[in-house]
Amino acid sequence: MSERDPLGEKIRLKERGEEDQYFAERDRELLEKLKHAREVEREHTIRELARARCPQCGERLRQRLVHSEPINECPSCQGVWLPKEKLVAASQQGNEWMRHFVEGLTRWLEHPRAEGEVR
Repeated sequence: MSERDPLGEKIRLKERGEEDQYFAERDRELLEKLKHAREVEREHTIRELARARCPQCGERLRQRLVHSEPINECPSCQGVWLPKEKLVAASQQGNEWMRHFVEGLTRWLEHPRAEGEVR
């Protein structure tokens, strides 16, 4: 009774190989999902850390009012950022709005306490 069934042994080896292949593919898929989730979480963390920071020096931006218009200003490098909506509105209203805004901004930069700070 010590004789082996060669066909049965080959079938068992084939099944074991298919099983190994199945689990290896499943492990690869799970690792990809984990890697993607980690990348998404990392991107979210980076965005949160960079939110409201100066793109040039990294300082926290402050919001200020200039002619009743809120702007983001860097207390360190004095950079000023306007939202896209403000620029679109300025282009629709014409050069007068932009000239008036820039004049007010220039006066404010020379005397920053002349206008209010928004928090």
